Amino acid sequence: MHIEPGVVDAAKIVLSYATAAGAAGYAGWMALNAIREQGVGSLLLRSGLATAAVFTFFEVLPHFPVGVSEVHFILGSTLLLLFGAAPAAIGLGLGLLVQGLFFAPFDLPQFGMNLTTLLVPLFGIEALARRIIAPGTPYVDLRYGQALALSTAYQAGVVAWVAFWVLYGQGLSVGTLAAIGSFGAAYMLVIVIEPLADLAVLAAAKSLRGLRGSALVTRRLHHAA
Repeated sequence: MHIEPGVVDAAKIVLSYATAAGAAGYAGWMALNAIREQGVGSLLLRSGLATAAVFTFFEVLPHFPVGVSEVHFILGSTLLLLFGAAPAAIGLGLGLLVQGLFFAPFDLPQFGMNLTTLLVPLFGIEALARRIIAPGTPYVDLRYGQALALSTAYQAGVVAWVAFWVLYGQGLSVGTLAAIGSFGAAYMLVIVIEPLADLAVLAAAKSLRGLRGSALVTRRLHHAA
């Protein structure tokens, strides 16, 4: 999902500063809510774990260039279900920043675009989760269909934002549409794998009774809303 250097030139890239600032501001508002719910210590712990997970997703798990960008196993819905929306957002942002600072400095000019691409779909599936998961249902009791819906929505959001940045930067042409299409098709692999990863993680969390009420995971993992 990384936007490649040169896709959006310097004159246009200023838009990404605005979208990233908006996404960061919303993540900050969610972080305040998370502090009220579980305390600042829990937020820091969950954000740290999410950051480590995101860095692993980006640098350790397989990733490969396809079309206009790269396909990564981001597992955004997994982060949401395990740590909650605010820690997941912080983890995505910090993981992306650490990768850029130490391993891919050529990605730093595109940080605003990449941050927007990761966070806005996360906010979307957080809202979707409230609609499709009953308030009395802990996340550990999710069904496959619900996990699939969250994963599909997140990956579709990532693909949509990548398509937006490419069309914004390069304009509409047969070549760009073909490249976007191949990139989107490749993400179908992630949609196949991610719901299974979600259910595996949730099953493990359900069996580990010590996590119930732990500051390491979101309260909703084991409890009703």
